[in-house]
Amino acid sequence: MNIFVTGGSGFVGTNLSYYLLRQGHRVTAVGRSSFHKLSGHENFQYISADTTQKGTWQDTLGKMDAVVNLAGTTIFRRWTKISKSQIYDSRILTTRNLVKAMPDNRDVILCSASAAGYYGGRGDKILNEDERPGDDFLANICIAWEKEAFRAEAKGIRVAAMRFGVVLGKSGGALQKMLLAFKLFAGGPLGNGKQWFPWIHMDDLTAAILFIIENPAIKGPVNFCAAEQVRNADFARALGNALNRPSFMPAPAFMIRLIMGELGASLLNSQRPVSDKLTGYGFRFQYPDIDNALRAIVN
Repeated sequence: MNIFVTGGSGFVGTNLSYYLLRQGHRVTAVGRSSFHKLSGHENFQYISADTTQKGTWQDTLGKMDAVVNLAGTTIFRRWTKISKSQIYDSRILTTRNLVKAMPDNRDVILCSASAAGYYGGRGDKILNEDERPGDDFLANICIAWEKEAFRAEAKGIRVAAMRFGVVLGKSGGALQKMLLAFKLFAGGPLGNGKQWFPWIHMDDLTAAILFIIENPAIKGPVNFCAAEQVRNADFARALGNALNRPSFMPAPAFMIRLIMGELGASLLNSQRPVSDKLTGYGFRFQYPDIDNALRAIVN
């Protein structure tokens, strides 16, 4: 298949492109970086572009069998008025431009990223894809993000909105930011650690995306979270064990809010989504439990 990937130079986009190439597909990736480390592969094309703007990067979409939309600047910084605007525009404007350029009435699939943040802070409630959204900044971003993606259905395009948990993988993402604290013997849970921590191993995420592309019955919102549900304290313990480091240095909630502001409050939210939709269609996780997932990454 010919597969188009936005956010192709990012952490998830690079790993996905590599996985798709190994599975024998042809990949066209677009991203902001001037260079991509997969450039030179015979089945890989890279386009350097700002996808919040219309441009020639849209011209190849008519030839694609599948589109995976992963574009979005990092949320892991203090949320100022400017950074909030960048977080919003990188997701919503990219998706809008993508959908406008996709062809009508063609057998094509759009897998568009979203996040477990769609649900807001929900305590211990088990969340399937039919649950209502939250009403904080991240939830409103996800609502708008998915709304733009689902506009493609009017063109006869199958759409799946992938609500990612925290993506765990080597050399990037949220885990990379946590490792230093643990290696310095200063790691531990956030706040009281009782909040649920939705997560997924990178290998399972990339496999699940291709699984959706190849299964025409799957559409609509899809939770991307590992089978084992863990609290933040459980995650900290598992990471400490994988690194052979202690995990008893909690970051007090008031300090997280003070230092990180609105982002800090969001990190203390509890979300407990389940991936029953994926598994109901037959997907099987390679890393269903947190201990094996983290050991595979850090070792």
